[in-house]
Amino acid sequence: MNDDRPDERDVEEALERLGLSNYEARVFVALHRLGTATAKDVHDLAGVPRSQVYGAAEDLEERGLVELQQSTPKRYRPVSLEAAKELLTARLERERDRAFDSLAELRREEHGEETRDDVWTVRGRKPINDRTVDLIRRAETRILFGAASVDLLSDDVITALREQAAAGVDVNVVSENDAVRNLFTRDADIGVAAPPADSPGDFTGRVVLADDDIFLLSALYEGDGAEATEETAIWSAGTAMASVLTRAAGSGIEAIVGRAESDP
Repeated sequence: MNDDRPDERDVEEALERLGLSNYEARVFVALHRLGTATAKDVHDLAGVPRSQVYGAAEDLEERGLVELQQSTPKRYRPVSLEAAKELLTARLERERDRAFDSLAELRREEHGEETRDDVWTVRGRKPINDRTVDLIRRAETRILFGAASVDLLSDDVITALREQAAAGVDVNVVSENDAVRNLFTRDADIGVAAPPADSPGDFTGRVVLADDDIFLLSALYEGDGAEATEETAIWSAGTAMASVLTRAAGSGIEAIVGRAESDP
């Protein structure tokens, strides 16, 4: 007995996640084991009711996953694994595109959700990167950006900061991390500084403070999933709460910006 043989139910469940019905998956797996088979052969091997074998096999044939021989009795043969992979991948991509195209049509106007004085929570590095870029690009007069490490500075975030600085927005980058500061030391229109000596030393995330009503603060923590370290952020923009948060940090912003402007 070969202990390394894959579990058929696991394979069937994977095929179901790729869009096949339960019977289609079971018939498809059985046909790959048999090569060429009648409905009775599939029924005997997979335990699928014979009446359901016919329907599942016809559906698989319509999908291009099975070849049909018009004999008596009918005989079925699966297409190659490579062909099946391409067909199922293309189907998934079509379904993905259709779903997201529909979501785009249903989505409300950009910023339309920000009609109340809310603080929003966003989780995950990529969503937080996207929100950080969005908030940076909304700023009209000034931006203070802080990050604990270069891992929190995606190319999109760096580009957004530089574009805003080039457009005349007062941009300052603050970090205890030399590598973060060094990314911007050659940018003449971006202020760079280390935080004041009395700043908390356990900051692990990133911060965006812009204009008088744009705020984002994130923190890193040990995760238990695929990512060893995960990130969660809170943010608000154009709301009374955002104004309170940015004003509360106002004196610290002025101190840090003043330091950045005075550094050679």
